[in-house]
Amino acid sequence: MVGKLKQNLLLACLVISSVTVFYLGQHAMECHHRIEERSQPARMESVRSTVRTGSNVNANKTFAYNKDMPLIFIGGVPRSGTTLMRAMLDAHPDIRCGEETRVIPRILAVKQMWARSSKEKIRLDEAGVTDEVLDSAMQAFLLEIIVKHGEPAPYLCNKDPFALKSLTYLARIFPNAKFLLMWNRAIETMYNQCMEVGFERCMLVHYEQLVLHPERWMRTLLKFLQMIGKAGGVSLSKVERSTDQVIKPVNVEALSKWVGKIPADVLQDMPVIAPMLAKLGYDPYANPPNYGKPDQKVVENTRRVRYLCAFNLFTEWM
Repeated sequence: MVGKLKQNLLLACLVISSVTVFYLGQHAMECHHRIEERSQPARMESVRSTVRTGSNVNANKTFAYNKDMPLIFIGGVPRSGTTLMRAMLDAHPDIRCGEETRVIPRILAVKQMWARSSKEKIRLDEAGVTDEVLDSAMQAFLLEIIVKHGEPAPYLCNKDPFALKSLTYLARIFPNAKFLLMWNRAIETMYNQCMEVGFERCMLVHYEQLVLHPERWMRTLLKFLQMIGKAGGVSLSKVERSTDQVIKPVNVEALSKWVGKIPADVLQDMPVIAPMLAKLGYDPYANPPNYGKPDQKVVENTRRVRYLCAFNLFTEWM
């Protein structure tokens, strides 16, 4: 009799314990689910936008940044005028480009490497790291770098020249971004991608024409970027290697520096060696080339730069 009573008590305790554990577990899951529901919009918003304030003229303003904002990307091959373009845009009070990040082209190159490898693509898909996941992560990463490596501004610009090797990808993940592709007698991969994106989003800028007619081209650029033109000079970087080129006023000295440096046999076969020259509107046989007549202000700048150069040489000789 006592044994049966003990057995019933144990059974009752077991049932009560099971019901209690089940109830507590269900309650905990409901609480966790509600917390997730409340926190998810905030997390999504933090990825979608980043708000910063700074100490410049826009210090009292708050800007929200997201993947749909009109970002500006400047790209091209080395010595194609990307630094000059960056300096001229940085002088506009509503635009901030800043120095090269050096990070963005590298992370884009890694993304391209994953996309090219079918084996790696299969592995990523099996791991649940789909194209949608990667695109979302790339948007957040690139936007964070562009936003936080300089002062806030209504329009943000990135000048990592080789980033435009991934121009079509950037155009996809940043649907309202615009691209300024600089060229100066040599470029192809970026040109083809620019054509693919279309002229309404990617503008081709001849470095030589930007030098010859800076004011006219700045008006054209601001119209393309759907911005109001404002007076400004040139914003210089303290560490960029190419900054020494834009410390001087815009002049034509650099346009013909290469003349006389190319062997005659190479010049003779230039259409075969560099077929993109004719495609981009250059005469492959022109040596020296005729880029057109510069603005009077540029002529005066060039004369002044040559005078200062001669004066400095004379001073050093003395």
